[in-house]
Amino acid sequence: MRRIPGVRVTLISRHTATPYSGMLPGLIAGRYSFDEAHIDLGPLSRFAGARFFRGEVVGIDLQAQTLTVSNRPPVAFDVVSINSGSTPSTDTLSGSPEAVIPVKPIDRFLVQWDRLLARARDRAGSIRIGIVGGGAGGVELALAIQARLHAESCAATIEIITDGADILTTHNARVRRKFNHALAARDIRVHSTTRIAAAQVGTLTAESGAEFRYDEVLWVTQAAAPDWIAESGLAVDTKGFLLVDDCLRSVSHPNVFGAGDIAAMQASPRPKSGVFAVRQGRPLAANLRRVLHRRALKSFKPQRKFLSLIGTGDGSAIASRGAWALEGPMIWAWKQWIDRRFMQRFQVLPEMAPMTDASQARVSPAILGDAASAPATEAMRCGGCGAKVGAAALDAALAGLQTTLRDDVVVGLDAPDDAALLAVAPGKLLAVSVDAFRPMIDDAYSFGQITANHCLNDLYAMGAAPQSALTIAALPVWPERKLVDELRQMLAGALAVFDAEGVALVGGHTSEAAELSLGFTVTGLIDREQSLAKTGLAAGDRLILCKAIGTGTLLAADMRGKARGHWVDRALDSMRKSNSSAGRCFSEHGARACTDVTGFGLFGHLLEMAGRTQTRIVLDLDALPLLAGALECMQAGIASTMQEKNAQALKNADCTQALRDHAAFALLFDPQTAGGLLAAIPAARADACLGALLAADYPDSAIIGRVESCGGAGRVQLDLAVSR
Repeated sequence: MRRIPGVRVTLISRHTATPYSGMLPGLIAGRYSFDEAHIDLGPLSRFAGARFFRGEVVGIDLQAQTLTVSNRPPVAFDVVSINSGSTPSTDTLSGSPEAVIPVKPIDRFLVQWDRLLARARDRAGSIRIGIVGGGAGGVELALAIQARLHAESCAATIEIITDGADILTTHNARVRRKFNHALAARDIRVHSTTRIAAAQVGTLTAESGAEFRYDEVLWVTQAAAPDWIAESGLAVDTKGFLLVDDCLRSVSHPNVFGAGDIAAMQASPRPKSGVFAVRQGRPLAANLRRVLHRRALKSFKPQRKFLSLIGTGDGSAIASRGAWALEGPMIWAWKQWIDRRFMQRFQVLPEMAPMTDASQARVSPAILGDAASAPATEAMRCGGCGAKVGAAALDAALAGLQTTLRDDVVVGLDAPDDAALLAVAPGKLLAVSVDAFRPMIDDAYSFGQITANHCLNDLYAMGAAPQSALTIAALPVWPERKLVDELRQMLAGALAVFDAEGVALVGGHTSEAAELSLGFTVTGLIDREQSLAKTGLAAGDRLILCKAIGTGTLLAADMRGKARGHWVDRALDSMRKSNSSAGRCFSEHGARACTDVTGFGLFGHLLEMAGRTQTRIVLDLDALPLLAGALECMQAGIASTMQEKNAQALKNADCTQALRDHAAFALLFDPQTAGGLLAAIPAARADACLGALLAADYPDSAIIGRVESCGGAGRVQLDLAVSR
């Protein structure tokens, strides 16, 4: 809550919802819901003023100071903190290591657990489950699974295999006795002093040669580090974990920090446990602030003894600390109170006052470093051509980015000139459109993808095949390195879309501005007789929409930190989805009219399609595809700033009261970014068109209404369908 002016924080994670390991057994046992056991990183990042990138880090370039992230360009950093957890080690396992299910990373295990549970429910006989690992994690998981399967009336045989002489060897004898008693009471057998050497589907082989046959095998052994940590050149311990000092800073690279399972404290080694990860949070945050301010760091000494509260899956738990042990329902209630209180810190977020321009300006010279003399700090800036982004910065941003080459692009970026030259074949029409807007998300790469899709939608709506694009980019007055990175990320995202659609980026213009914005002028080619207009509805036509609506209210909720992360993920996936195949599908099924649903909302675009004809449109709002969370956000009173302006279109139509009373009515005015195509298809071909859209991976496609004639001249009548 104490943000540092001049510092931009970026959180990178594989998933938007991150699980809390302390609640995993309770989640497996059915005692917690998914939301209760997960931290939603979308609202949390928005609350903290941080950018959130969904992706998996697979490498780090220490010289270039960039992170390699799957499915996106490298992400630049000045200081990086690695807190990515660990995985169970299968390095010594021969045969088919993929035959076992690792319990970490937890997010991936939970996907496998849902499938395992479904198989257990569908199984006629008993399911045999082997759990390799006799530590607290393996024992607690075995008891949780047994409790869940028993509650689901699923017959199961569960066994634990450990290479130790007993389970829970890091705990005292009293704790071990209590858990051995609990396992025996639940018919969970333990195979001790058994080291597994090989795995095949359905079979585990021990070093002694003994074989164990299971339907499912869960792997809960010692932790392992990802290979990219050691491969990067960072100092690591003998097991490949990031080696850090007592300040949680890499012993080899002073701008790299680490905490949790991924890190090994050189002077104070401790077991891999969530207890230590949680305790490292505050000193890590403090030292990250100190290194940014160029101040001396403070040492952190982890405790040697700690309290463990280990659930038994049946509403009870066992407490362990030193030579002390207690068990019973009260211990489970205590554990629940601690875990829920911890999670509330990340799930119930107070309102944050926005930082003022004045506070943003007070940037410490220590933070600015070499950027202190950059143009970003100048009080007065030139206009006109003096406001263009410098050639060196532009060249750096474009370096390594490749655009599609087309025969009909005579002059483009491969040999840039004062203007691009495009060839238009005889009999073709040139379709031209332009769109631009400021970011709706903090992820510049995704913003570039969404903007490119949005701009191409006008061409697809007219039945045109896209040909070229010109960039229109405005960037704030930032230090050059940051500016180059932001522009490269945006263009890389756009090029990922353009390349997939065969579009050549042929040039553009970049300039300085008060805020970031991106747009494209796009051209496309179409046969004169095959072009589609947005008007032309005919009585009997069916209205088909190929994407769900709701991006406006969801993005507004996201800005306020009120939208669940998986709602925003779904909206972003929809905005990144190209309408290219949908446009072809509509053309092939005889579309009479087509438009893309964007800023005016579905209602406004329906009125445009109707024009000033004598038309009655009957909408089936029960069939209207809505993005997850859109209705909840709208009903909570969270709407886009365009919502009220779009609703003014009501004066141009006659709407029945039944339509106005429908729960989804307000979403008709929700402005869409990179929305779907809306087409009028002859009734006889509508079902075939819908089937083709579903087959082309537009799962939200739906017939949302029909067109009828009416006697009212110059007015559009909208009604609510009683049934399909």
